[in-house]
Amino acid sequence: MHRLAVLLALMAGPAFSAGLEIGVTGESVNGTIKIDLLEDVAPLHVAQITALAADGVYDGVVFHRVINGFMAQTGDVKFGKDPSDTSRAGMGGSDLANIPAEFSDVPFDRGIVGMARSQSPDSANSQFFIMFTEGHFLNNQYTVVGRVTEGMDVVDALKLGDSRSGAISGQPDVMQTVTVID
Repeated sequence: MHRLAVLLALMAGPAFSAGLEIGVTGESVNGTIKIDLLEDVAPLHVAQITALAADGVYDGVVFHRVINGFMAQTGDVKFGKDPSDTSRAGMGGSDLANIPAEFSDVPFDRGIVGMARSQSPDSANSQFFIMFTEGHFLNNQYTVVGRVTEGMDVVDALKLGDSRSGAISGQPDVMQTVTVID
């Protein structure tokens, strides 16, 4: 019920300035990533991410796909909470409905946060990724939802996965806490 109230308030009210503060821990990383969410660019996606973070469902979710020179993906709230078994991480989402694409002119540069999806452009749900470097081939293919404002050093220190699939061997890094900030 709380998620629905947040979503309705966000869609009905004036634009606001929200962000995320993500506490990350792992074998070689321990720090904070701050993200400015771009509600004027992708209001439905930002409303969903904000609702999920406010409900605490991102807490404890692993970075399940990390590709050197490309991006780090997380946010699978269904299958991404067991660091000892990430075999299904990346295949799930939340109990909320998928979101229609909100493509924009914001390019996928270093530090940009985009929504992960399946082959359908309208299938984004809870998973998101952070760009290590420019990836303009993603422009107008994936929805941009934010940009890292602090903590790119933490993103850069994330445990890298397989060079092709990005799958993590051993213990993945974890979003211990994800908090909505102004």
